[in-house]
Parts: sequence; structure tokens; C-alpha cells
Amino acid sequence: MTNPTLIPSVRGTIRFLLLAFPSAMLLLGGHDPASASAFGAGASDTPQVFRSNCISCHGTDLKGRMGDSTNLTKVGNRMSKAQIAAQIKQGGGGMPPFSGKLQDSQIEELAAWLSAKK
Repeated sequence: MTNPTLIPSVRGTIRFLLLAFPSAMLLLGGHDPASASAFGAGASDTPQVFRSNCISCHGTDLKGRMGDSTNLTKVGNRMSKAQIAAQIKQGGGGMPPFSGKLQDSQIEELAAWLSAKK
């Protein structure tokens, strides 16, 4: 005989794992071969810094996941390197600041890499 209180617990665990696994893959930089070209050239760890900190809002393909303002595919056409660096450091417009989370050199490398997206 099956314990009826065990079944909802198992279902809840399975539901949690089904939701948590894809999220963890995104946050930990799961590889998406189709988006590899979006990362292109840059400092050797810049794409990994992006994957670790930015894809939850900006997506693995840079097309954004939270509206047009999060699309970075051509961000270099609308913002300068200095403006991008300031946005990363200070946040704003729904974006959290990363000045305490990323080193200044990482922010500068991300800004240079993103400003080349035209």
C-alpha cells in the first residue's frame, strides 16, 4: 500500500527539478551552439562573464528576454562604450548595478565587447 502523503511530496520534488534544472543551466552558462557566434571575439573570459551574469535578462543570443531594451545585438549603434560601462556599473531602467559584483576590468571588457555589436 502506498502512503498517500508521499505522492504529493514526490510530485513536488519532480516539479521543482523540472523547473530548476533549465534555470541552473542558464545561470551556470549552459552551452547553446546556435548562439556561439553571438559571443565572437573579446577578452578570453568576457563571454563567460556575460554568461554568468547577463543571460537571464539578455539571453544567450543577446536578443533580450525582457523587452526591446534588453536586446544587445546592436547595442553599439545606440550606446557608446562609456555609456555601456556606466549602465553596467550603475544599472537603471530595470537593470541592477554590477559595480559591486564585477571587477572594473571585467566591466570595461564587457563594455568594449558590447560596443562592437553594431
